[in-house]
Parts: sequence; structure tokens; C-alpha cells
Amino acid sequence: MEKVLFFDIDLDKLNGTLDSWGEPNFRAKQVWQGIYKKLKATPEEIQNIPKPLRTKLLEEFSFSYLKPEITLSSKDGETTKTLFRLPDNQSIETVLMSYTRRQTLCISTQSGCAMGCVFCATGQMGFRRNLSSGEIIEQVLFFARQIMVEGESLTNVVLMGMGEPFHNYDATMEAIDRLNHPDGLNLSARRFTISTVGLVPMIKRFTKEKRQINLAVSLHAIDDDLRSTMIPLNKKYPVEQLLNCCRDYVKTTRRRITFEWALINDVNDSIEQANKLGRRLRLFILDGAPLCHVNVIPLNPTQGYGGKATTRERAIAFKSELERLSIPCSIRIRRGIDIKAGCGQLADFVENK
Repeated sequence: MEKVLFFDIDLDKLNGTLDSWGEPNFRAKQVWQGIYKKLKATPEEIQNIPKPLRTKLLEEFSFSYLKPEITLSSKDGETTKTLFRLPDNQSIETVLMSYTRRQTLCISTQSGCAMGCVFCATGQMGFRRNLSSGEIIEQVLFFARQIMVEGESLTNVVLMGMGEPFHNYDATMEAIDRLNHPDGLNLSARRFTISTVGLVPMIKRFTKEKRQINLAVSLHAIDDDLRSTMIPLNKKYPVEQLLNCCRDYVKTTRRRITFEWALINDVNDSIEQANKLGRRLRLFILDGAPLCHVNVIPLNPTQGYGGKATTRERAIAFKSELERLSIPCSIRIRRGIDIKAGCGQLADFVENK
């Protein structure tokens, strides 16, 4: 019988399990803190619990579903990508980006993706399956242990890897809640950013829950005709419906929302497109303060899409037009392109070898 993945259970479930084994009440917290706070890879490394308990935990649970198969580092040494093999032979990729004062981890929530965005390598490979909450968590703990050895700690987690997080909503939120637990990794909710392509019902659910997690929406076009050629989901949830839903989010939570825009040369990078976008986003200026931010990034290349990245000059002009309309905008630096670790480039081994 396949063992239960330890990271798929919460502290209450662990308490119940250890109680049924006749262990004292404090043992579950010791185990939990050993794995999540002290970042021990297995119970064998948790020295303040009895050896028989360590053995039983190893018999009952798996602590390593993800098998690192390939790790690549960018030439500048600032980006590392690992391909993990799952027990059913599916695969995911996870990316660590190192900055001067930050260690940002980009994690996956699905193997493949069902959204089919034309310029995204993950969308081009199709949907394989959802990850469990534990498989999402294990990516974070794997890298947290790795950089702890170097005297560093994770500062940010972005759910922008393979898959659509809101297509796997429950497992995604369970994973964040467990990583946010005060007796564990205790990573603040505001250190997480979820990126969605625009699943309107899930954005509405997220709004009602009033979480402190940052929300980013992959917009990429403000006209339905153009956006539908890039993002098939737009035919079900068109721009007007999506923007109204996003405005409800900022009105309800008073939290800023980020819109992501991959700049594709001669497709969506003109001054006219920036002007249309800026005028529509003025809806997000509430009480004189813009509760939105636009992140633009030149398109990253993928094998299945022929579009080209915008030029730096056109990116700067796009940003200037948005700022002229009082919409904050940043041009994101492309990271890890040489190892296909940039936004929209994550896929499986076959496409990366």
C-alpha cells in the first residue's frame, strides 16, 4: 500500500494519528515543528522524539514524493530550475530566483495546464493532473532546506509555475495555510502571490474569503477579440466580466491587484494598447489611490509560439503611457531564459531536453 504523503495532512490530523498510537499530546507539535520549522528532511533527523516514534512515522508516511531529476542553473547564477518526477511518472518544474535581499520561489500547482494559453509552454503541453496540497508544499520545503544550508531563507513564494492555481483551488489554499502555520514555516500570507488567468468564479470565492494573499491576473490584452486568440478562457469569461470581478475584489478587500502583461512585438505592445488599458484600469483608482499595478515583461520564447518579444524602447513607451494615465507600471526583468525558467517557459522533460 502506498504511504500517505506527510505534507498532505494538517496538524489536527497528525494529532489524531499520534493520539491513536498512544503518544502524549505534545508529540505532534514536536514532529510538526521538526519538519516545518527546523526543516528536517525525515523524522530520523528529529532528535527530540523517541526512536520508536521516528520509525513508525517512516513506516506510515512518505516524506519525499518529489524526486529531483534535473537541475539547471542560469549562466548568471541567479536562477535555478529543478524538474521533479512524481510517483505516477508525471513531472513538474520549480524555479528559485535569488535577489540581493530576496529568495523567491516559483512553484507549480498542476502538472501541465488546461488553460491552453498559446504563448505558454505549460499550456502547450496540455493538462496532466492536479497536484495535492502536499506536493505543492514539498516544493517549498525542498528549496527552503537547500538554501538554509547557505544561510538564506525563503522570502517570497509565487504560484506562477506550471498550472492554473485557481483550477486547483482547494489544494492550493490548503498548501498556503499549512505553510503559513505559526508552528511551522510561518511564512506570512502576504509573502505569497497567486497568479490566475482569470477564472471568474474562483476570484469571487477568493474575494469572499478576504485572504491576505497577493493576487495577480494574467491579462495580456484588453480587447476580447485579441485576448481570445491568446487565452481561450476569455471566450467564457470576457474582459468586461473579468475586470468587474477584479474591481469587486479591490473594493471588498482594499488590497491592490496586479495585472500581468507579456509584451509581444506588434501584437499588444503599442501606445494605443497601453492607452486603452490605462483608461480601463482607471476604474481601479479608488479614493484617489490606484489599487492596481501593471507588470509588463517582454515575451519569453517558447517552442510552440512564433511571437517575438517587444523591444526595450517599446516597453518603456508602453510603461510611460500607463503612468501618464496614473496607472503604476513596472517592467519586469527576464530571468533564467537560458534554462527555460522564465514566465511561460516551464514544461516537462521532453520539451526541455
